[in-house]
Amino acid sequence: AEATMSETGDAFGDGDDEFGSDLGGSDDNLESVHDDEEEDEGEDLMDNVLEDYRVMPHLDRYEDEGLDQEPDDYDEEAELEARLRAEAALDDRDEAQRGGRIDPATGRVRPRALEVDEDDDVWHRQQRRRRAADRDEDDEEEEEYEVDIENYEGPLREWINRDRTKLEIRRKFARFLRKYTAEDDPGNLVYRKRIRDMCVNNRQSLEVSYLHLARLEPTMAIWVADAPAEMFELFHEAAKTETLKLYPSYESIHKHVFVRMADVPIKDQIRDIRQNNLEQLIKVEGVVTKRTGVFPQLQEAYYTCGRCGFLAGPMMCKNGAEEQKPGSCVECQSKGPWSVSQEKTIYRNYQRLTLQESPGNVPAGRLPRSKEVILLNDLIDQIRPGDEVEVTGVFTTDFEGGLNIRTGFPVFSTHIVANHLLRKGDRFATTALTDEDKEEIRRLSRDPRICQRIVKSVAPSIHGHDDIKAGIALALFGGQEKIVKGKTRLRGDINMLLLGDPGVAKSQFLKYVEKTANRAVYATGKGASAVGLTAAVQKDPVTREWVLQGGALVMADRGVCMIDEFDKMNDQDRVSIHEAMEQQSISISKAGIVTSLQARCSVIAAANPVGGRYDSSRTFSDNVELTDPILSRFDILCVVKDTIDSVLDERLAKFVVGSHVRSHKDFDPETDDPTGLLSVTNMSDTHDDIEPISQDMLKKYVSYSKRFIKPKLSSGDLPKISQVYAELRRESVTREGMPVAVRHVESIIRMSEARASMRLSEHVDSEDIDAAIAVMLSSFIGTQKLSVQKSLQKKFARYTHFHRDYDQLLLEILRGIVREMNYWDRVGAPGEGVSQRSGRTTVRCRMLESKASEYGINDLAPFYASSAFASARFTHDPERGMIYHEPL
Repeated sequence: AEATMSETGDAFGDGDDEFGSDLGGSDDNLESVHDDEEEDEGEDLMDNVLEDYRVMPHLDRYEDEGLDQEPDDYDEEAELEARLRAEAALDDRDEAQRGGRIDPATGRVRPRALEVDEDDDVWHRQQRRRRAADRDEDDEEEEEYEVDIENYEGPLREWINRDRTKLEIRRKFARFLRKYTAEDDPGNLVYRKRIRDMCVNNRQSLEVSYLHLARLEPTMAIWVADAPAEMFELFHEAAKTETLKLYPSYESIHKHVFVRMADVPIKDQIRDIRQNNLEQLIKVEGVVTKRTGVFPQLQEAYYTCGRCGFLAGPMMCKNGAEEQKPGSCVECQSKGPWSVSQEKTIYRNYQRLTLQESPGNVPAGRLPRSKEVILLNDLIDQIRPGDEVEVTGVFTTDFEGGLNIRTGFPVFSTHIVANHLLRKGDRFATTALTDEDKEEIRRLSRDPRICQRIVKSVAPSIHGHDDIKAGIALALFGGQEKIVKGKTRLRGDINMLLLGDPGVAKSQFLKYVEKTANRAVYATGKGASAVGLTAAVQKDPVTREWVLQGGALVMADRGVCMIDEFDKMNDQDRVSIHEAMEQQSISISKAGIVTSLQARCSVIAAANPVGGRYDSSRTFSDNVELTDPILSRFDILCVVKDTIDSVLDERLAKFVVGSHVRSHKDFDPETDDPTGLLSVTNMSDTHDDIEPISQDMLKKYVSYSKRFIKPKLSSGDLPKISQVYAELRRESVTREGMPVAVRHVESIIRMSEARASMRLSEHVDSEDIDAAIAVMLSSFIGTQKLSVQKSLQKKFARYTHFHRDYDQLLLEILRGIVREMNYWDRVGAPGEGVSQRSGRTTVRCRMLESKASEYGINDLAPFYASSAFASARFTHDPERGMIYHEPL
């Protein structure tokens, strides 16, 4: 060892000598190198480093142009998130490009030069395809990678299921969501705003208009109608991708985003659906009659092997198909037993509905047909039994073994898998109101005559009957529900009874309310039984258990229930709705089911008097076969009599003729009515300047008021209510009209709150109290004998005519004088102060003045000069003190 080390040392020593001899050279060389180093040193910059940063005002100036200034709304966190997303996308792209070329031993990427087995052309095509898929769709160079999906051969569904076609459909639909703009506002990105609203409200459904899709992508609109199941799956993926681009963390809230196709133009009838509609997109309309509970449906199943514990899956279960278990275990090759993994398995919400044809769409002499509708995911519990809905979905089949056994040959049951639901009242619901609608509603509420405008807008196709229209308006708005000490509930809905002669449009009023109210159910007294109005207990055809099915009052919860021919109901059936009209609940104790159902609805009923016509010389109880318990539950009683009045009869005849002419499908105002005699304003029963509200705006106004306005009653108006109630009780003892009970005090409060809701006011003022008292008194006075009505009208005149226009009041008094004159003329004894010559009626002014003084009106000059006086064909002769009425 020592010898070796010495040899090594000698070797190094020799080498050092040789190296030293090479670098050593002569002394002259060393001196020249030292001189060069001194010349290269130059100035020491560190000595004067602070001089470089001294202030130089003439040089320390910069131009603003070209500087990168931060905007006012600059968000550092958003900028950081965008940068992180971009880096993650680049990493994913690089990872995809390196796929399959990572050496498992070293973890490094294997060079492409070593891959001699793979064709270079195939590799270049794969690279181009990856770059085309990752490139932003807004890039103009993307045009060269578009696939012509419109020209295809073979079945459409097979073409859609191809990978390149799927990619192109997703790309086109994503571009549609990003770039579609409204026709009237090109700068308004419609679906960007809808995606934002969906995320703000934590929803899963993105509503897409079929008309918008057909306008921008007509081919996809046709395909979604012919192959909806395949297209919707691609639409859901594209919508989720676009949502995550705007809100990357939204996936932590909802795993899926669903596209709901609305505004499908073609509507099918339930009875017209045939086999050619299978697996296609259809839209049907009907009434929901039955709804099941919500069940979890298997969507992705994972199974655990009972022998070795291996986890197999996922096993996809599409469209509710039966679960498919693995054949054998991959680990131990055994065939089970298998158990469902509760942690990994994914379920979705499932619910079934029974949709029945709407009563108006059933042909004469036919029974209504029904169809099963399946609701999935977030569509559950959006509608209730009794709702009239439009269902857009996929008409598909389902195999049922029991049905095949009964029929003896293969038969498939059919149902509709819903994609979009639209209730009848959703178009005017508060959730569908735009900012412009809300601003228009608030603008209307500032009109001091908004209550008169609303009353005039109710049933514009019906002439006259302002008292009924006012009562219907109060019932539509309703009062406020109250809970007393958390136990007793006081109803806020207003009940109304129309009693009168035939031919006075009672049923037409009910039909109008059915079309106008947000939720309404129509029934007839003779065709409705006690269980049909309340609830029935029946066996479920699937589970064979006893279940409850709500009647008309239960289906009208939070709405209006109309009952026509109320007097034709049996007494036992009529007694069954006592609880529903006051406590607004229905108690059931049948077949082991003891429960209580909610029936929070207004009841508007129409009835005919005994004998067909109302006799004013008889008492109210003699004219109607209704008991006091049921009558006391009605807040408003309107007795409608078909009286003979030449002035009103002329107006009514003109109104009916004009309505028939205008309603013809070939009516042209320019040719058929060039002078405007048949216009709506000319045919109006009152020639005032009160402008009615459109029906669509009226529905929105009612929905807005019921949703946001909650009026409160102040204590300052309580003495007036108590005084009126005491006087009514005193008069009801000696009269034989409507029974007055404590419920009528609550009725006055409910009607005053409803009138405050008309004005969108949060407080009930004295004018609302007076209006409610006037409606209550008119109901009470209208049910009395004719001889008693005049004395009661004089006694309560200060309450009943406060809100009425003096011109209309005086015109009504003048018409009463003319009617009285016509009566005496028929019996052959002309009355005092009136006469008829050649058809013209003459009335002395002092008669009108004496009757007007009873209501506190002494100056009639404004009335003689009003348009209402002239439009009724009355003329005034001040010199003779006469009023003339000219016939037609």
